[in-house]
Amino acid sequence: MNTAEQLKISVDDYLQGELISEIKYEYINGEVYAMSGARRAHNIISMTLSRLLGNHLHGSACQVYGSDMKVGILTNTDDFFYYADVHVSCEQSDNDLYNVEPKLIVEVLSDSTERKDRAEKFHNYRKLESLEEYVLVAQDTKRVEVYSREENWDLALFEEAGDFYLNSVDLRLDLADVYQNVVLDSK
Repeated sequence: MNTAEQLKISVDDYLQGELISEIKYEYINGEVYAMSGARRAHNIISMTLSRLLGNHLHGSACQVYGSDMKVGILTNTDDFFYYADVHVSCEQSDNDLYNVEPKLIVEVLSDSTERKDRAEKFHNYRKLESLEEYVLVAQDTKRVEVYSREENWDLALFEEAGDFYLNSVDLRLDLADVYQNVVLDSK
């Protein structure tokens, strides 16, 4: 019987490796997983949300981060680092490698990440005491799901038209603005 053993790496080795790597990796309790590229719609939606949030938060203590800044979830039993598509953090930290106190996290769903975004990431992100809202945005249809700590993580669903409110950052967004310039699949 031939058994391969997965070697685990430390958080420090992971973070140091990320500084020199040309590839982004997420970290799950000592194991690393390469990130894949994204489709045009995914990128447009992420950038649009970053711009809308950034314009709204300009001059505040909060900052919007894109998919190049990690979110760290460090507990007594687990260590995770994810590259969220968009997140907002108001933490004042000298750490320039990752944020540990996001108040809003947005993931744009794709075929390859949707299952992980809905299950593993959602489960782990909720371990962050600072997190107030988790938002999932479809890239192939107008659909935004808002999960709020205040609402016991129950789903608020917004589809096709209209607006939705992000309580964590006190911002109302219109679906048409979020999906501006996105060519939706006509399935």
